[in-house]
Amino acid sequence: MRKLFLPFCILLLMSGCKKSELDVATSSPSASADKAVAVADYEMEASKSPQVAPSNTISEKLLPDENVSAQPSVTPKKIDTIAKKVIKNGNMKLQVGDIKKAQSQVANILKKNNAYIQTEQFQNTDVDDNLDLVIRVPHKNFDALINSFSDGVGSVLSKNISSDDVTEEYTDVSIKLANKKIYLEKYRDMLRSASTTKDMIEIQEKIRELEDEIDVAEGRLRFIDDRVNYSTLNLSLYKEKVRSSATSKIGFGSRFGDSVTEGWNSFVSFLLGIISFWPFLLLIPILIYLWRKWRAGRAK
Repeated sequence: MRKLFLPFCILLLMSGCKKSELDVATSSPSASADKAVAVADYEMEASKSPQVAPSNTISEKLLPDENVSAQPSVTPKKIDTIAKKVIKNGNMKLQVGDIKKAQSQVANILKKNNAYIQTEQFQNTDVDDNLDLVIRVPHKNFDALINSFSDGVGSVLSKNISSDDVTEEYTDVSIKLANKKIYLEKYRDMLRSASTTKDMIEIQEKIRELEDEIDVAEGRLRFIDDRVNYSTLNLSLYKEKVRSSATSKIGFGSRFGDSVTEGWNSFVSFLLGIISFWPFLLLIPILIYLWRKWRAGRAK
């Protein structure tokens, strides 16, 4: 009986171990596989979606170089080809026989060329008369205006014409202005969606700066357009009052009178020049007195 009981117990133990191994084999792989899949999915999601700390302030979002994802996406506006921009300026000095007659001729020439006088200054001296005019004329009529003054108004004493190509500057300012306007609209959109007072204040400051820069750029473009569309000419009309006997074509009597007048004017100028030295003339008697006193003391 003992011999049969012992083998029976061994068989029961062996069957129990096999059953437990079978349960482990059937349950463990499934759980391990599910766990491995979950870990793999987590790692994959982690690699695809890295955690990025959000910017603390709107200022960081507005700075274009620090956080590209936070700044407003701006597509530079394409600028059409800009026509050549050339500013023309000129200076002329004419010697005329009569200022009033020359002024009337200038008015007729300006009317024909659609020009106008911006400033006018007249100066009357003992020697000559001068009429200085700043004339604005359409760019296309500038050369014709210069030729009209050279031909029929008087003798040209001096003439200087200059041209300044500002196409590059005009294009650069136009491109920057267009981009600033796009940025301004983006910041206004950000202002409408701002959630905190701090963000609103910082965005409003950016908007104010952009508006100031836009005003300056637009003013510069208007100035360039004005100078390009209307050229500037500084015209000086000169009339000499005192005729020189060497160049005068009038009779002997008039030339003699001119000579007397010139001599008298020279004498008056000399006399006035001496009088202007009166403080130094007062020193002469003092110097003579001191010299005599010194000489008398030396003789003793």
